[in-house]
Amino acid sequence: MWQDSIAGGLKDAEVGDEVQVLAPDGSPVGRGLADPGSPIAVRLWTKGRKPIGEDVWKARSERACAMRRRLFDDHATDAYRVVHGEGDRMPGFVVDRYGPVAVARTDGDAAATRIDDFARAVWPELETLGVASLVHRAGAKGETPRIEVLRGRPPPDTIEVREHGVPFVVDLARGQKTGAFLDQRENRARVGELARGRRVLNLFSYAGGFSVHAARGGATHVTSVDVAAAAHATAQATFRAAGVDARAHAFVTADVRAFLDAARGRGDRWDLVISDPPSFAPNEKARPRALTAYRALHAACAKVLAPGGILCAASCSSHVDAEAFASTLDDEVLGERDLSLLELRGAGADHPTLAAFPEGRYLKFAVLA
Repeated sequence: MWQDSIAGGLKDAEVGDEVQVLAPDGSPVGRGLADPGSPIAVRLWTKGRKPIGEDVWKARSERACAMRRRLFDDHATDAYRVVHGEGDRMPGFVVDRYGPVAVARTDGDAAATRIDDFARAVWPELETLGVASLVHRAGAKGETPRIEVLRGRPPPDTIEVREHGVPFVVDLARGQKTGAFLDQRENRARVGELARGRRVLNLFSYAGGFSVHAARGGATHVTSVDVAAAAHATAQATFRAAGVDARAHAFVTADVRAFLDAARGRGDRWDLVISDPPSFAPNEKARPRALTAYRALHAACAKVLAPGGILCAASCSSHVDAEAFASTLDDEVLGERDLSLLELRGAGADHPTLAAFPEGRYLKFAVLA
């Protein structure tokens, strides 16, 4: 619940306290964890007057892990999200599995103060999945992550996992989020299906997830572009793990817009272009600027797309909904390219959302041809 929607009663609450939320008529709405200094002042966990007891933590951990066992029972994938905050009715908590290592992150101070309660509930279920380490990855954006071992043994800095049978390397110590962007897993697999016989350009390539799926899928050549040279080192390690000769492909350290301008000037063209930038809209105020930035980026992508090519464009900005994002891929933006929207995809089923929580459906992945 937003801070400005609460009339009073939080003055004496401490961060992480369990509080009862009442409607204006005094009827019980639910119970949640207080975060008085945050714009999201209370994250609701239960309805009515039901306490957030150990039974709630345990039942929701069991349900989340049981769902993942069903989703990944073929054992071809051992990197996926185990707990997805509100989508698993555990707001403020996220857990990603990377083989034998589970990495937790917390959203807000309230969740951080209750990390021990969370670990106690989720650890037995994680062990049934084959997890041997549970760590909490903390730190503000731009800071070196702090890794705190909650259960089990300390994890390695890097680990090799599998995604639909494709090996890839994850930098647990220095990678973004929990180490990788698992929400794009199914979209990476889709790119692998689309890449056969095509020259592929992967923009904002980070650790090369789309690139390795394209190469394994039969792309004739893959060019990966990212401003961070360190990300290319991880991508090349992934290529080696996946049995792909990284020397047969290109890894370019450059600003994406500068690269696209230069490529257009040279007349370079690709049959499949993937654009997966970082969030352009960190808040609602930034939304108009973000839409302008997406339009400019997509126009530049269209200019290096070969005739008959496929454009895959992604957005992870929760403040830009699917319809608004699709508007940045209209005919005015794409110019002479007569492209149609074939698919508008999101995250995989291991990233469930609540029907009344559209912000949870933040990921958009458009396929145009």
